[in-house]
Amino acid sequence: MTGRETRKENDLFFTCSLIEYIARKTQNKRAVVVNALGKSSISKIYELADIYHSDNIDRVSDDFIEYAHITHGNFDNISAAKYSIPSHWDIGKVYKRLILGIVNAKEMDVIDALFAAYNSFVSDKIDDYNSSFYYEAPQNILNAYIYGEIE
Repeated sequence: MTGRETRKENDLFFTCSLIEYIARKTQNKRAVVVNALGKSSISKIYELADIYHSDNIDRVSDDFIEYAHITHGNFDNISAAKYSIPSHWDIGKVYKRLILGIVNAKEMDVIDALFAAYNSFVSDKIDDYNSSFYYEAPQNILNAYIYGEIE
């Protein structure tokens, strides 16, 4: 372990941040991006995150957008935001924590947990920057996912 988190946790953080970056760039919901990339590409990003992290995120995102044929959508939560917009790194951290919580609670593989998180109703709540849900404590976000409701 180097730093405050393990290497694999940091790789997951980068993976989630790149997903967020691609989604913003293509104006798609996060689930659309994750599903378009598929398990093979997501696994590749996760396994090679330390290398991709050293490269320009615009170039890396463009490569994956082209490879997965991700088209421009009409989901623009950035323009719709009335308040301060969290960075793609901020949201990457929220998803990383949720995914790690799912891994532990459901005893799932990281990639399966990633797909479960992004394809859940919680993803829509996190991506609503006019609410404060993404600022909630990580355990509250995980509980919303596990119990299927927001307390």
